[in-house]
Amino acid sequence: MQLEEHADASAFLDTAAPVLDIDEPRHNLIYGICSTLIGAPDVYREKHFWTVHDGDVVGAAMMTPPFNLIVAKPPSAEALPFLARRLSGAGVTVPGVTGALPEADVFAEAWSGSPRLRMSQGIYAARKVQLPQAVKGEARSAGLEDHGLIVEWLLAFSDEAIAHDSPHMDHDAAVERRLRSEEAGFALWIVESEPVSICGYGGRTPRGTRIGPVYTPPDLRGHGYGSAVTAYVTKEQLDGGLDFCFLYTDLANPTSNKIYMQIGYERVCDSAEYSFG
Repeated sequence: MQLEEHADASAFLDTAAPVLDIDEPRHNLIYGICSTLIGAPDVYREKHFWTVHDGDVVGAAMMTPPFNLIVAKPPSAEALPFLARRLSGAGVTVPGVTGALPEADVFAEAWSGSPRLRMSQGIYAARKVQLPQAVKGEARSAGLEDHGLIVEWLLAFSDEAIAHDSPHMDHDAAVERRLRSEEAGFALWIVESEPVSICGYGGRTPRGTRIGPVYTPPDLRGHGYGSAVTAYVTKEQLDGGLDFCFLYTDLANPTSNKIYMQIGYERVCDSAEYSFG
């Protein structure tokens, strides 16, 4: 086997396509980060892209430190242990691994040290959506004038939903970038002229996009606002010509898993995030 490192996201996608294209929903995170990097190469100061070859391409992974290595499902059972050995031997610092199961487990077990499970997630995909009925309010697209509120809510979402030892992105810059993008953005659910919930979208794949984050302030929950704004964003993206919408759920939160299934999302696979700290 051989390990090849690629100079940029475009070169990586061209080479890794035989592995990634086998299951686009499963690999939506890799596709989405690469599409962001193609449009805005300076989003991450450091980025690495690798493919494993054994005649054909049999493995693919990428990393934007300090965030985790993300692995694809390999056609070869030996690809991820080989990748772990080569990266470790080359002195590459890998803070953790993220990926669908079982590939994230395989790499975590092969990496030296003691991996710690940071979060278990479900990957969901929707080809059609059912809009919730009898939810008060309506959706509108967020604009630059909503920047401050969106940052405030995303920080609250991170504090509540993201593991405290996870690296955190620059929300201010990320929101600015999304609001100015033609392929990403946010929608707000409005009740009596006031925003009550938010749903983001971005991270294009060949035929889809990732939905999230979804956040409703605690004192406004229980009214269906999060379901309604997520359904609105999903329908808008599908009606715009995409085949899929994807989202991630925390498997420790049965409520979120249930409400997304009620509006049309189906479980694709499970995913895990491990820390090697």
